[in-house]
Amino acid sequence: MTETTTARQMPSAYHPEQIEQDVYALWQSGGYFRAGRDTSKPPFSIVLPPPNVTGSLHLGHAWNNTLQDIIIRFKRMSGYDVLWLPGTDHAGIATQTRVEKTLREEEGITRHQLGREKFVERVWAWKQRYGGVITDQIRRLGASCDWSRERFTMDEGLSRTVREVFVRLYEKGLIYRGNRIINWCPRCETALSDIEVEHREVAGTLYRVRYPRTDGQGDVVVATTRPETMFGDVAVAVHPADARYQALVGKTVRLPLTDREIPVIADEYVDPEFGTGCVKITPAHDPNDFEVGMRHQLDMPQCIDSEGRMTALAGAYQGLTREEARHRVVEDLERQGYLVQREEITHAVGHCSRCDTVVEPLLSLQWFVRMQPLAEPALAAARDGRLRFVPERFTKVFEHWLENVKDWCISRQLWWGHRIPAWYCDACGEITVARTDPDRCAHCGSDRIHQEEDVLDTWFSSALWPFSTMGWPEQTPDLARYYPTNTLVTGYDILFFWVARMVFMALEFTGEVPFRDVVLHGLVRAADGRKMSKSLGNGVDPLDVIDKYGADALRFTLATGTTPGGDQRFQWERVEHARHFINKIWNASRFVLMNLPEGFEPQPLETLPLDLADQWILQRFAETVARVTEHLERYDFGEAGRALYDFAWDEFCDWYIEFAKHPLYHGDDQAKIRARTVLLTVLDGLLRLLHPFIPFVTERLWQYLPVAREVLAVQAWPKPTYPANGEAAVTRMRVVMEAVQRVRNIRAEYGVAPGKAITCTLRCDDETSLALFRETQDYIRRLIGAERIDLKLGGEAPAKAVSAVVSGATLDVPLADLVDLAAEVERLRKEEQRLVQEVERCQKKLANEQFVSKAPAHIVEAERAKLTDYEQRLAAVQERIRALEA
Repeated sequence: MTETTTARQMPSAYHPEQIEQDVYALWQSGGYFRAGRDTSKPPFSIVLPPPNVTGSLHLGHAWNNTLQDIIIRFKRMSGYDVLWLPGTDHAGIATQTRVEKTLREEEGITRHQLGREKFVERVWAWKQRYGGVITDQIRRLGASCDWSRERFTMDEGLSRTVREVFVRLYEKGLIYRGNRIINWCPRCETALSDIEVEHREVAGTLYRVRYPRTDGQGDVVVATTRPETMFGDVAVAVHPADARYQALVGKTVRLPLTDREIPVIADEYVDPEFGTGCVKITPAHDPNDFEVGMRHQLDMPQCIDSEGRMTALAGAYQGLTREEARHRVVEDLERQGYLVQREEITHAVGHCSRCDTVVEPLLSLQWFVRMQPLAEPALAAARDGRLRFVPERFTKVFEHWLENVKDWCISRQLWWGHRIPAWYCDACGEITVARTDPDRCAHCGSDRIHQEEDVLDTWFSSALWPFSTMGWPEQTPDLARYYPTNTLVTGYDILFFWVARMVFMALEFTGEVPFRDVVLHGLVRAADGRKMSKSLGNGVDPLDVIDKYGADALRFTLATGTTPGGDQRFQWERVEHARHFINKIWNASRFVLMNLPEGFEPQPLETLPLDLADQWILQRFAETVARVTEHLERYDFGEAGRALYDFAWDEFCDWYIEFAKHPLYHGDDQAKIRARTVLLTVLDGLLRLLHPFIPFVTERLWQYLPVAREVLAVQAWPKPTYPANGEAAVTRMRVVMEAVQRVRNIRAEYGVAPGKAITCTLRCDDETSLALFRETQDYIRRLIGAERIDLKLGGEAPAKAVSAVVSGATLDVPLADLVDLAAEVERLRKEEQRLVQEVERCQKKLANEQFVSKAPAHIVEAERAKLTDYEQRLAAVQERIRALEA
C-alpha cells in the first residue's frame, strides 16, 4: 500500500518532467510489469516488434509501442497474467555499416584490415555500449514491458534456435543454394531484402533502340531505361497473341554494338499495349526477365559485376561503371544509327537504404528458402480464421502476397549476423549443414572443410521471434504458458517482410499460428501528408515532444490520431490539445481532492439519495465504461480515446463538477457526503479508464486518492454499473443542458458578462415538460446565472425578448436584462450604416465589367463571397434593430 497524499500537497499544475521518471521507477521497483505474478489468472501475451539495436526512437516506434502498451495495460487491469516480452534486433547491415563508419572516422581503418574475428568483437563491444539506447527511450514512453525477459536476436538462446531452424529446413529440402536474381548493393557488396530497398521517383530517360532483323526484313524496336544492360540480352520477347509479331517468333535479330544474334520468343509476360510491344530479355539483371529465361531455358550471361562495373561480356565497355557505360553506349547507339528516340520520364528506382547507392538486380549464387510449401499452411490459417487481421481488409493483401510468393534469398555478404551453418568440402565438393560445428566432411570424412562466409538475412531470425524468445526448441514453462501469443501490433509496411514470415515459420515449427490477432497501423506522416524523411527535413523526434509536452500528451495524440489501419499526420497543435486535456484532468482531480476532508471514506452509492445529476453522471460513466471496453476489445484505439475525451472533458469536468458545486458549497452534511462520494467514485473509475492511454499522470493522480492501494497499473478495470433510473436521468439532463447552452449562447451573442444576473421564462409545450422543468429549474437557474425562472404552460412571447426553442419549451430572456436598449440600438445603427457602405462598395465593384472580365477568377469569386457575407450580416443587424424597437 502506498501512502496517500493529501490534496494540499498536490502541485497546482502538472509538470510531467518532474514525475515521469519517478513513476516509472515505482512501477519497475515493484515488479508490476513482470509476468507470472499470479498464475491463477488467464495468460495474455504480446512480443514487442524488436527495434534495431542501432536505432533511436522515432514516431513510428512511439505509435506502435503506445498501441501495444494500451492493450497490455488494459488486459493487465482486466484480470490477465500479462507478458509483454521486449528485445532488440541485431540489424545486420545497419549495425555493420554503423561500426564500419566509426572505424573509418575514429581509427582510419576498414573491417578488412581488422579481420573478421576482430571486427565482430568490435561490433559486440559497440552493442554493449550503445545497444540499450532504444530500450531506454521505450521506457521513457511508458512501455510496461517485462524487462526481466528482454531478448536479443543474437543472444545464445536465439542463436541456437536459428541454427536448429536452418538445419531442419535444409534437411527437408526447403533451404537450397542456387542462382537467382537478388537485390544487390554494389557499395555495401551484399544482397538486400526488399525492405532495405527504397524506391524513389527520379528523372530518367527511356531509350527506343532498333534491333535489326537478321533476315534483312526490317527492325524490331525495344524501349529501355538501361541500355548498358543490352550486352546481357539473350532474346526479344513479344506476346503470343500479338498479331503484329507472330511471324517474327522463332526468327533472330542482331544485338546492336555486338556481333551476336538473339531469338525472338513469345511469352505472356509481355504487355502488348506497353511501348512497341517488344521487350528485351536480360535474365541476369531483371527479376521478370529471369523468370522468362527460366521458362524458356535461356542462357543468363552477366554484364555487370558485384562492384557495379561492366564485365568482359560488354567488350570495349569492360571496367566502366554502370553510369559511364550508359553514357558511352547511348553515344555509340546514336552514332551507329540504332537509337530511334529518347523520352524524358520519371520512374521509380531502387536505392540501398543504408548508403543510397542505386540497387542492381543481379543473378547471384545465394542461399534461398523454398517458399511454396511454407506459404500454403499460412494461407490456410488466414482463410480459416485462425489468423485474424485488423482491419480485415489486410487479409486479402496478405493472401495475395502468399499466392504470388517467390523464394526468399536469406544469405547476406556481411560479417555481423548469424553465420550460415554450412561447410564446404575442398576434397569432394559436398556441403555439410550441422547443428554443431563439424571438424570433418559428413560425406567423405575429409578435414579439408571451410565454413560459408555469408550470414543470414536479419529477417530470418526475426521470423522466429514469437517462439524463439520463449525458449523453443526447449519446452520451457514460458513457451507452454504464453505461446501462441495473443496479439501482434505492427505497421502495414512490414506485413510481408515480417508478419508473413513469422506465420509460416511458426506453423512449420510449432504447428500453431504465432498470434491470433494482427493489428496493423499505418505511417506517421508530416502535417502536409508527406512521408517524414531526413532528406525533406520534416522529421519529428518523439523525445523532443516528450521533453516539451510529456510522454502522456504524445501517447494520447498518437493513439487517437487515426482509424484502424490508416496513416496519420503529426501536428503540434494536436499535441498541445492533448496536453490541455491532461491539464484538465489534473485540475478536475485537484478540485475533487480539495473538497474531500481528511480521512474521507466514500459511502456505498446504493445507500445514498442520489439526485438527478448524480444519476446522470453515473449512468453516463457506466455507458462510457461499456463503450471504451468494447472499442479496446476491437482494437479501435481512436474511438476509445475519443469516448474518454468526450466524457472526461464535456460531461465530468464541464458539467458534473459544476452541478456538484451547489451541494458541496451550500448543501447539508448528507448532500456533501453524496456529492463527494459520486465525485470520488467517478474520478477513481475515470483514472482507471484513462490509465492505458496516459499512464504517468493517472498513476500520479491515483497516488493522491484516499482509496489508493498499491499502484493504479494493477488495479481492476471498471465494470459498467448502471444506477436506478439512469436512462431517464440522461434524458432529463439532456434537456437541462440544452436549456443552459441556449442561454449561454444568448449571453455570448449579446456580450453579457457571466456574472450579470438575468431573468428567464420557460413556456412549456405540455404538462409533462412543465413537470420536468419544475424538477430541474434549480439546476438551470444556477448554471445560467438567473435570479429566477418563470414557468408557464404555453403563452405568447413577451415583448422585447430573445427567444430560443429547447426540447419541450420555448425559453425567453428579456432584452432589458441583456443590454441597455437605447445604447444597443445606437450601436447597431452605426453597424448598419457601415455594412450598407460595404454592400454598396461590393455591388459597385462587381458591376464593373472591367473588373469581372480581367481580374483572376478567384479574386472575383472572393468579392462575391464578401458581398454575400455583408448582406447576411446586414440583414441580421436590421432584424436585431426591429426586435429592440418593437
